[in-house]
Amino acid sequence: MAGITLEQKIDAITRFENGDESLTSIAKSLNLTTTEMLNFWIEKYHFHGPESLKKSYTRYTFEDKLYILNYMNENGLSSFEAALHFNLPTPGTIRKWRISIGNESVDSLFLKKKGHTKLKKDNPKKAKNRIFEEGSLEALQAENERLRMENAFLKKLNALVQEKETLQRKTRRK
Repeated sequence: MAGITLEQKIDAITRFENGDESLTSIAKSLNLTTTEMLNFWIEKYHFHGPESLKKSYTRYTFEDKLYILNYMNENGLSSFEAALHFNLPTPGTIRKWRISIGNESVDSLFLKKKGHTKLKKDNPKKAKNRIFEEGSLEALQAENERLRMENAFLKKLNALVQEKETLQRKTRRK
């Protein structure tokens, strides 16, 4: 379903409305497992127009979700009808909200932040890059740490060079 373009959706709707094909055959041609989504597109097309079939990446607020769920319960609407009424991308959106409330609590309807969390300001990596006053204890400790790392690096480099030389000697003997 993710790979179906707006043009394919409109073409499928017109094929059905012209009476050329059945919902089942059109759904099979689009690799849909059921006709539910195709039926939803047809209803959405008639209710909101062709623009409603475009992909949308709307994030709904907690209040929006609660309003939609309450409206749905008060008016006895199904997920299909509510998604159609509020122009949601799929009826599955409402189903997810209902499941998350059933499994967890109302707090599950709050927007979750996307992406990585920001680093804290007292990051230890940044503390290493601070500049200290010349001759202070912190400056001497930082220099000592830098020299230790440099020494360890040079030792490792020397060991790798020696290993390479011994491998070359062994290959020459054969």
